[in-house]
Amino acid sequence: MALYMIGDVQGCDEPLGRLLDTIGFSPSRDTLFFLGDLVNRGPASLAVLERLMALGSSAQALLGNHDLHLLAVAQGVKRPHRNDTVDGILSSPRREALLDWIRQRPMALRAGGWLMVHAGVLPAWDVAQTLGLAGEVERALRGEHWQVFLQHLYGNRPDRWDDDLQGFDRLRVIVNALTRLRFCNADGVMEFDTKDSAAAAPPGFMPWFEVPGRRTAGTPVAFG
Repeated sequence: MALYMIGDVQGCDEPLGRLLDTIGFSPSRDTLFFLGDLVNRGPASLAVLERLMALGSSAQALLGNHDLHLLAVAQGVKRPHRNDTVDGILSSPRREALLDWIRQRPMALRAGGWLMVHAGVLPAWDVAQTLGLAGEVERALRGEHWQVFLQHLYGNRPDRWDDDLQGFDRLRVIVNALTRLRFCNADGVMEFDTKDSAAAAPPGFMPWFEVPGRRTAGTPVAFG
């Protein structure tokens, strides 16, 4: 049995199919872990979701910011971006089943000794806390009032973790860390303006995985 971790597919179903052929993936033997951003940008977001859903338990998928964006657009919470490529999902006869499948996906996973997230983990969080906080967001997305949660999801504040955070502020920080985090400072203050690579950290900030003393340092972390 092999465990494969795959980063942002973003609607690129044909390249994904070629990758699975190259690695000789067998759904009866192997498990795929997709690290979020399943949809958008590429030309075949609908086909990606249909492929993953058909694979059942042999394909485990995390939520990324583009997947949450799809849910928000579908509910009228966000306007579509000019470059969005999710119309095939939104116009599909299976639209509701597809969206329901997405919102049932986890925000973080641990398997094979790895912690898996889409973007990052704040330095103050250990593995158990990361999974527990991810679970809070998962319950909000799967709950009766998930559309209300989406209405309060977006924004850059608060920009740091505090154990005393409550309500939507608490959930927003968790989502931003797990799906958007690239850079933070030594105190865990997140920076969201810079979209460049790890080498382009703005002054006073660093890639989250380089923060001294981060509490997940003893665990390998896979992220997209």
